[in-house]
Amino acid sequence: MDPLDFLEPEELLSFLHVQKTELSCMENPHTFITQLRDHDLIPEDRYKDMSRMKSKERLRKALYDLLDWLERERSEHITLFWSSVFRETIMNHYPVLRMLRNSLMDGSFHFTQLPKRVDKEDTSRGKRKELSEDEEEEEEEEKKTNSVKKKRKQRRRRVCDEEKEQAGPSSPVTPGQRTRSRKISFSSPLKKGEKGDIWTWAIYRFQLPVTCGHQNGFLNRRRLAEGEKCIVVDKQWFTPNEFERLAGKESFKNWKSSIRCAGTTLGKLIQEGHLKSVRYKKAKKSLFSSVPLITVSDTEEDDGEIENEENDQDSGDRASSGGRGSSSDVTDEEEETEEQTKRQSEARHDSGRKVFRVTCGALTGTLHKHRFASGTCGKSIRTETSWMTPMEFVKEASGRTDRSWRKDIEWEGQPLGVLTEANMLMIHQLLCDCPLCRPDSEDMDEQKNDDVCCICKSEGEEALVMCDCCPRSFHKKCHLPHVEAAILGDSTLWVCTFCVFGSNRGCYYRDELTGEAALSRQISQHMLECQYLLLHLCSADEEQTFADDPTLYLSDYSSVIETPMWLGSVADKLQKHLYQTVGEFVSDVQLVFTNCASYNRGNAKFVDMGNRLKKLFDREFKNVFNICA
Repeated sequence: MDPLDFLEPEELLSFLHVQKTELSCMENPHTFITQLRDHDLIPEDRYKDMSRMKSKERLRKALYDLLDWLERERSEHITLFWSSVFRETIMNHYPVLRMLRNSLMDGSFHFTQLPKRVDKEDTSRGKRKELSEDEEEEEEEEKKTNSVKKKRKQRRRRVCDEEKEQAGPSSPVTPGQRTRSRKISFSSPLKKGEKGDIWTWAIYRFQLPVTCGHQNGFLNRRRLAEGEKCIVVDKQWFTPNEFERLAGKESFKNWKSSIRCAGTTLGKLIQEGHLKSVRYKKAKKSLFSSVPLITVSDTEEDDGEIENEENDQDSGDRASSGGRGSSSDVTDEEEETEEQTKRQSEARHDSGRKVFRVTCGALTGTLHKHRFASGTCGKSIRTETSWMTPMEFVKEASGRTDRSWRKDIEWEGQPLGVLTEANMLMIHQLLCDCPLCRPDSEDMDEQKNDDVCCICKSEGEEALVMCDCCPRSFHKKCHLPHVEAAILGDSTLWVCTFCVFGSNRGCYYRDELTGEAALSRQISQHMLECQYLLLHLCSADEEQTFADDPTLYLSDYSSVIETPMWLGSVADKLQKHLYQTVGEFVSDVQLVFTNCASYNRGNAKFVDMGNRLKKLFDREFKNVFNICA
């Protein structure tokens, strides 16, 4: 969970205000300021001045001034500031950043209203107490002679003080400002003996830490209120009932009592109005093995059981009376109509699906609902090599253009037309002028590549870099090697590591190698192969289970695993050329899966996930280096 997802900009700005001095004491802050420069958070001239400083004292003062300037002049970019310095590579350089991020993660850092700054008027009052009586009389006379002038100054000073109070201690004050900003308060200061209810803290306004038995997770308030999968555990979403089963408490059958937040049941929090919840849906297995689980409400389930009983009774009556229950009386037209109705009913069960696995002959692909417009508009089917419209997909599979895409493209053994008839796929109108139906040149180019990063599976704030030879897209830092801005500025085509390696694959190893010979080779001569292997592995990690540092979200991980390792760390070391041999690179990759097996001894799901990726890596490694069995 990223703390930046549930903190307001005002809170992040106040956090910087409090931490400026501590941040300015970092040793060798050059990497830190370089990161700020790369994200266009500081001017180029200020960056150059600081990068040339040799004196630690001057550099420390300059860094504090820089942070103070950021707080005053770039307050609108405060979220970008923290997201850029909370990157794993930056936190590895500066432990203070990891400590600050952890304090936001676990809620140990609580904001209270900062004390007001001491005004000059207040200090002068203290000094006046020490004056002699004669001096006070002289001062009174002076005040009388300048009463009008003093009153004006005091009036201006009061206005200024009010503006400062309204703007808050970390916001810039402009003349005439009257808007009162929100107070920064994660939790009210607690009196002695008073209990702090964490569900009232602002840091938990979006997600709450919950437990069920020994299982921990985070509850998303909005998802709970909308009846969706609302509890996340290890980057996977669960309904309350599923979370209860995951914790081994399925026999309770009452998640409102078995799931707790800080010892208080969710049922009590819902009753007191701290949480909102709809009547949750129960999972009901489909009668057809090819159709995924469907969800129905409690009332729908009861109605369905009654309806089934009535249908069973009606069918029994028809069979006994020799009506339509007799197969000999049913015409071919009626059978076809019933079959079509049945297929449409099964299709509606998957109304929440956004991606469909489709085939046409021997060609396979995935149809993405948000890209679908019609048979000829919207490149909605993704194959291994490109994005296609349904008609292009049929032509690629059969070589003919006179075929019907509704009949020839199949989904789970059924014609794709079933989805359009069930309104699962909506065909756009003939005169539709949306970017899918009437695309300009830029829209057409964007349709040729994926909408999310091939590695991290997300769009993110950063623009995606699109390969000109395949449908893959990448964030600049997700690709190996990282994509430099200077490369993107060229008019030449950009080709990803997958395509570069694939086009030259046959030129690498014609003779078979032993495993020992491959591992002992210098990695500098085989950087492309290792980059391809790691990207291939990261791309296969669909849920990004092994991408991030597990110690960030598993509190007991360090006590079980002596040497944590994750794919993101391997990628950083590969990018920085920290490996000497291929064997060192392979050893770190294998350590990821060894740690997974050790930590998840009682969790077969994650052990199987790790074993699957390990076998994938081992198989591809042998293919890349042509290792004999």
